[in-house]
Amino acid sequence: MLMDAGYQAWFVGGCVRNALLDEPVADYDLSTNAHPDVVTGLAEASELKVIPTGIAHGTVTVIAENVPFEITTFRRDVATDGRRATVAFADTMAEDALRRDFTMNALYAGSDGRVIDPVGGLADLHARRFRFIEDADQRIKEDYLRILRFFRFYAWYGDVDAGIEPDGLAACASNIEGLQQLSVERVTSELLKLLAAPDPAPALSAFAATGGLAQILPGATAAILPVLVHVEKSAGLRPEPLRRLAVLGGNPKDAFRLSKPQVTVLDQIGSDMSHAEAAYRFGADIGTHRLAVEAAALGQELDLAEVAKIKDAANQTFPLTAADLMPALEGAALGKALKSAEQRWIASGFTLTKADLIG
Repeated sequence: MLMDAGYQAWFVGGCVRNALLDEPVADYDLSTNAHPDVVTGLAEASELKVIPTGIAHGTVTVIAENVPFEITTFRRDVATDGRRATVAFADTMAEDALRRDFTMNALYAGSDGRVIDPVGGLADLHARRFRFIEDADQRIKEDYLRILRFFRFYAWYGDVDAGIEPDGLAACASNIEGLQQLSVERVTSELLKLLAAPDPAPALSAFAATGGLAQILPGATAAILPVLVHVEKSAGLRPEPLRRLAVLGGNPKDAFRLSKPQVTVLDQIGSDMSHAEAAYRFGADIGTHRLAVEAAALGQELDLAEVAKIKDAANQTFPLTAADLMPALEGAALGKALKSAEQRWIASGFTLTKADLIG
């Protein structure tokens, strides 16, 4: 659509990076010299759905064959305050590349598969090295969220054996107090993305060493996370950011903007009931989370026999109903008796029968 009208059109950012790394591609971003009103007009003329997702920043989303494509006009930063940028349209890809964060995220790909590398990102990609574009200190001051993004991308795509890029690490450490300028929502989102990586422990340890973890989650420590990751891998558990958040300590419910379901999961992981009861009441996942967190805290492997018991507990059905105790009991007394019987049944390892509980 864009090229037929005489405009440039380039895939850019994460989709190019991930395709070259043979990693899954989730989002499609396009960069163009066409302005948003032109993109909108062309899309509508092609009978494609257009969503004005970020007109002020030069972005519209075009839906083609049920796939959303974010199309953004070449941009350059006019002014930044560490949280957001005032941008103006640019004329060239080179200008557009310089306002991006990391060299690996400033690779452009044409419809023919040709890759354009304005800032030396291909060499960094092949080395799995996340490096800020030009001056790391300046890139961070443009948006302090780039500190968290630096560690998040390292967790997902970096070469752990080679270590984290030293200039970027030093720039993050010297600007770490800038995290206080960010919204809680943005910090929460980035941290959970970091914790969802296959092994976030090296990145989070480096982040903690800069003082960043203390900035966003006072009282937290990264010490137990590598043990938990080992426990997870040994037991074949999938990565779960909330399970990992639970072992950091501090008070994440106050520090971050979590959804009600996320808060519920943290409460269930941290509850003082037995693992079996937690699995019975909340499901096998919660019971397994608790087992894994406890094993990591004790420096032990996950007992697979206990995991099997958790799954069994999650499938249990309390054999007693209110009707079984009526009419002898009613109201509050009935509720109290049912609760007491349920606790005895759980304590028995779910072995007591209806007759045992009534008798």
